[in-house]
Amino acid sequence: MPQISLKGKEMPASPIRKLVPYADEAKRKGVKVYHLNIGQPDLETPKPFWDKLKNLDMKVLEYCPSNGIASYREKFAAYYNGIGIDVKANNFLITEGGSEALSFAMMSCINEGDEIIIPEPMYANYIGFATAGNIRVKPISTNIENGFALPPIEDFEKAITSKTKAILICNPNNPTGYLYSKEELMTLREICLKHDLFLFVDEVYREFLYEKGPFFSALNLPGMEEHVVVIDSISKRFSACGARIGALVTRNKLVLEIALKFGQARLSPPSLGQIAAEDLFDLGKEYYDSIVAEYQHRRDVIVAALNKIPGVVCPNPGGAFYAVASLPVKNSDAFCQWMLEDFSYEGATVMMAPASGFYSTEEAGKNQVRIAYVLKADDLKAAAKCLEEGLKKYAEISVKELAR
Repeated sequence: MPQISLKGKEMPASPIRKLVPYADEAKRKGVKVYHLNIGQPDLETPKPFWDKLKNLDMKVLEYCPSNGIASYREKFAAYYNGIGIDVKANNFLITEGGSEALSFAMMSCINEGDEIIIPEPMYANYIGFATAGNIRVKPISTNIENGFALPPIEDFEKAITSKTKAILICNPNNPTGYLYSKEELMTLREICLKHDLFLFVDEVYREFLYEKGPFFSALNLPGMEEHVVVIDSISKRFSACGARIGALVTRNKLVLEIALKFGQARLSPPSLGQIAAEDLFDLGKEYYDSIVAEYQHRRDVIVAALNKIPGVVCPNPGGAFYAVASLPVKNSDAFCQWMLEDFSYEGATVMMAPASGFYSTEEAGKNQVRIAYVLKADDLKAAAKCLEEGLKKYAEISVKELAR
């Protein structure tokens, strides 16, 4: 039998999706599953997206340019200018989701065997992209006790070697919901300029701010024009995950030139998604205010409910629509699987993402889960109650097993 590649074997499974078979089996048995595992917004994709598709008069669905449709890039740039970020359409490379944008950035800027520093817990796919590029992730630990704030500059200095080429953050953060301040970004600026590093910043949750503000984009860091690469996407902003339209945004012309080679190799990003999404950038303040208000309410509901459960600790996120909570269990992977396989409360159970998959450090985050508060408030309350009852039952079973 032909051998599978070592890279394939090392590629991590997604903590967000790996328990899907157990959720499917629970549903087959008639159990309702509250999906808190994945950041799939339930808010409607705005009407202009569907109107554009319905009224589309096309005879042939053609390839678009490898860097994206010109008019779409113009609209994207105008949106940036409207929020105080001075960029032009030629600073954008349109990609198949934000995932491809980050993959292109890594492949364009980092050699095999080189290192990228990422605070952990981190979006799990960052580890996957690094694995695919034979890039070593150097994690910097953050703490649930202070809400996963940026670690001290000394921690970064200790991690930097001659192989270090970039720092990557997500702001606001997935999975923690932490919102990095301008001061924290200025600290990263200092490190990157001192050591001549790229700064990759995933800003796909830019609008989702609840406590602090206004949002400060890495593209506005002075003197960092050649260092900053921003990852963006319409998936969360417009509840259009399936359109698969992202963007790599930078003022570094060489990075764009090299990334375009990867773009040409995959031919083009999806045409229909760009065409349908173009008018979404005309949505005004009322649209953004409404979705932020809804998610802030959901955050308040789930965080309060989680922190009322004995033994659960959940910091209050400043942005995005995620929270990381520690549970009174030794192994959240086992617990999350048990919740789907063996437990239900009033005909329902909860699917969560075990947080160990969001850490690069082995054995880290073993008692934590990521919660995506993308369900309506009543469903979040019901899910929290289900989790509370599940934890009680799990503790009873654990005590019985220890007594044997």
